[in-house]
Amino acid sequence: MIHAFETQTLEIGDGIFAYIQRDGSWYLNNAGIIPDHKLSYFIDSAATVARTEALLGEARRLGVGDRTGMVATHHHGDHTNGNATIDPSFLVSHVTVPEEMANGFAVPPPGLFTPVDWGDIELRLPDLTFASELALQMGEHRVELRHLGHPAHTLGDCVVYFPDDRILFAGDLAFNGGTPFALMGSVQGWLHSLETLRSLDVQTVIPGHGEPCGMDVFRDIERYLRFVEQVAGQAIEAGVQPLEAAKSVDLGEFADWHDPERIVGNLYRAMAELTGTPPGGSVDVVAAFGAMIAYHGGPLACFA
Repeated sequence: MIHAFETQTLEIGDGIFAYIQRDGSWYLNNAGIIPDHKLSYFIDSAATVARTEALLGEARRLGVGDRTGMVATHHHGDHTNGNATIDPSFLVSHVTVPEEMANGFAVPPPGLFTPVDWGDIELRLPDLTFASELALQMGEHRVELRHLGHPAHTLGDCVVYFPDDRILFAGDLAFNGGTPFALMGSVQGWLHSLETLRSLDVQTVIPGHGEPCGMDVFRDIERYLRFVEQVAGQAIEAGVQPLEAAKSVDLGEFADWHDPERIVGNLYRAMAELTGTPPGGSVDVVAAFGAMIAYHGGPLACFA
């Protein structure tokens, strides 16, 4: 596992850059940079001030000026904590994201993760929101922002689709080599969203975490989410709690994915849905994170 501050910028299309933060585990997200002499764009920021300053420095090297737009693929702090550091001219998100940001946590409570130097995080909410789809022009590129109609990783996930370039910034609807996390969204909704994602004409996927990949990543995620649903159903039938169910299950082909403790949070969500909680409905997030810490054997490992 890579614990150093390692990043790489890849030109995945003509003037479309993916900023990769390794190893893609907790709070080590990917971002996008689209430089243009009139109006440049960022897709997401980073978890800490230092990491966002590194992203911003790379963007300046690529020719990004002072006039910038930004898209937030969802509300989680690894994708939004650096918004104020970048200070875009405007910030776009799905309509649920401002409330999710306001009601969530940017800097995790002490004891939840191993210590991180977050810096002085300032909440920077979106200026423009959309409900279903929004078309943008990023430099020479036609872009479609899409919410897929279901809670999934969160309530407000959006993908950034470059149809002419066959490129998709999937946000955290795609984890490549990492365990998907549905606690704040919906297992069922994520599965429905995958059906729509697979219908897109895409050659290159930039996941929210992990290396750039192809559309096969969505088949991997579906297998994992089906596995979670199966374990959840067995746990309900046996009358056991999510932590006990997680401890007793063999993760099999998913055991080598980083952050395996997410199985516990995913079971909280899946078991709630199988017993009547609607997709995206309320679950005990505090209890779920406590159980994840117990499964992990201490604070969750974060190298941001």
